[in-house]
Amino acid sequence: MENKRTFERELPEGYREVFHFNAKSIKVGIIFNLIALAVLIAVMAVGRWIYIAAGEPAPRISLEGILRSVAMLGFIAAMVLYIVLHELVHGFCYKRMTGERLTFGISWSCAFCGVPNIYTYRKTSIIAASAPLILFTVLLVPMCAALMYVHPYLYMLGLFLFGLHLGGCSGDFYFVWILLFKYKNPDALMRDTGPEQFIFLPDSK
Repeated sequence: MENKRTFERELPEGYREVFHFNAKSIKVGIIFNLIALAVLIAVMAVGRWIYIAAGEPAPRISLEGILRSVAMLGFIAAMVLYIVLHELVHGFCYKRMTGERLTFGISWSCAFCGVPNIYTYRKTSIIAASAPLILFTVLLVPMCAALMYVHPYLYMLGLFLFGLHLGGCSGDFYFVWILLFKYKNPDALMRDTGPEQFIFLPDSK
């Protein structure tokens, strides 16, 4: 399903590469994983402050012994599921807007989804890159708020998952920021292979 408003099958004549982001690069991978760790620590610290400021609500359920182990196993499952869903949301947006073949994978530094065989326009790229950040933030913030009144252990697990989400979106956020504030030309094209993103601009603009 070809749609010239969302992508091009070939790079048009007169375009030049102006930006390249490679998540498989050791330097880039280390930097963004350190950013993700810093975001996680910040989320946990802020979440703890919110919990104290709320008067440390009394837990509504007892969560001892084996229930804590079950909760931890559930958290690990939720973490793996989140990673899968995060990439599927990228893929859903790309598929919905282009109808093209997707690629999924995982490297030492990140999981990824891309559409390597086409060049997507700026608007398409912004939507696909920002969708998981927006969707899962909207879902996880109320979940954490609710867990604060269920049990502090579950609240901290929820915060940890939210911190992983925000930290894991650091690369997406950076790329969206670049498109929103540096490369504002609506004719800008992006090639997203998954771990690598390239931005192209027409020479005359």
